[in-house]
Amino acid sequence: MHLVENDILIPEMGRLLKGGQQVIFTPGGVSMRPFIEGGRDIVTLEYPKDIRVGDILLCKVGERYVLHRLLTIEGDTLRLKGDGNITGGEVCQRSDALGRVIEIRSPKGRKKPLTRGRLWHYLSPVRKYLLKVYRKLLKLTIDN
Repeated sequence: MHLVENDILIPEMGRLLKGGQQVIFTPGGVSMRPFIEGGRDIVTLEYPKDIRVGDILLCKVGERYVLHRLLTIEGDTLRLKGDGNITGGEVCQRSDALGRVIEIRSPKGRKKPLTRGRLWHYLSPVRKYLLKVYRKLLKLTIDN
């Protein structure tokens, strides 16, 4: 496995996506837990021609890149937030969206449904507790 810095890899991914190619990669980080496990799950992206609230988008936000869920669309302004983030979020323009996740696979190749995460942001009042339980279960699984 080769690791390539985001500032090199992601612009090239954006170029491929804009040219009609699909891109498959393993994202890092924990901001999309529990639906995407960074460093393990594999996602497939396509160019985001049509986007809807609930889609997971790869976007440039300022000088960094995020793979987060789309919460709202107001004109050309997109508001995003990672599923594993309790607070915060990002705002960018539609033109900053490089790719849309069309498939998530576990390391064993099991396809994960995209629709489960669309309801997740409605659970905001209890999400921090659910994430706490998820982290404990994940730790038990990894430790065993």
